[in-house]
Amino acid sequence: MYSVNYHRAASVADAAKLAKGDAKLVSGGMTLIPAMKTRLAAPSDLVDISRIDALKGIKVSGKTVTIGAATTHYEVATSDKLAKACPALSHLASMIGDPAVRHRGTIGGSIANNDPAADYPAAMLALGATIVTNKRQIAAEKFFKGLFETALKDGEIVTAVTFTAPAKAAYEKFRNPASRYAIVGVFVAKGADGVRVAVTGAGDDGVFRSRELETALAKQFDAAALTSAKVPARALMTDMHASADYRAHLIVVMARRAVAAANA
Repeated sequence: MYSVNYHRAASVADAAKLAKGDAKLVSGGMTLIPAMKTRLAAPSDLVDISRIDALKGIKVSGKTVTIGAATTHYEVATSDKLAKACPALSHLASMIGDPAVRHRGTIGGSIANNDPAADYPAAMLALGATIVTNKRQIAAEKFFKGLFETALKDGEIVTAVTFTAPAKAAYEKFRNPASRYAIVGVFVAKGADGVRVAVTGAGDDGVFRSRELETALAKQFDAAALTSAKVPARALMTDMHASADYRAHLIVVMARRAVAAANA
């Protein structure tokens, strides 16, 4: 490690003032700290936002769900309120990493980092969520820009996510056995505005919606509707874990499992 200045922010406004220049925000630190250890990141300052109460908690008001950015994966996975409103998101959180990661990592950190194999971005897209920052509200469709890229600007901090609980939803992923990141993860949601299917772990440009699967499921929200469905491999990644063609196949398999789980 190297010399770095540490600050514990007392409020969101305090954090925004401290997050200048080469400073980085940190909450769980599940990505940033390993990156610093390997010198892939070298911030001059760390601004700790994990103790800001305004960034924590899960609220359910009618069908509207709001989750604070500093809420841990464990809290998302074990919330009784969320389990009733959107059990698919609780299930997703329960599959992230290992117990140590789930007790430290946060939903806001995962979304802001936008790792191409992270789970939450798929949920946000499929649920039609809104990402709330200290400056504005951003639709998930416009928030995720590409690999590790978001619409966040300098001094902008994710404070919460909010969405309308779907009528049906489920998430299934084919995970890397070592990291537990998604080689392919598919979140399916059926709500008042129709069916949305979002895919993580597979896209060359990060998380994306599958229009092919959405079209098929709009006609019949049943796993059988995807029997002959195909996802183009041309925009999917090939790496040491899986080829683009294999990922294209896995997307349909995971989508069928997700729909079956949503209907169960």
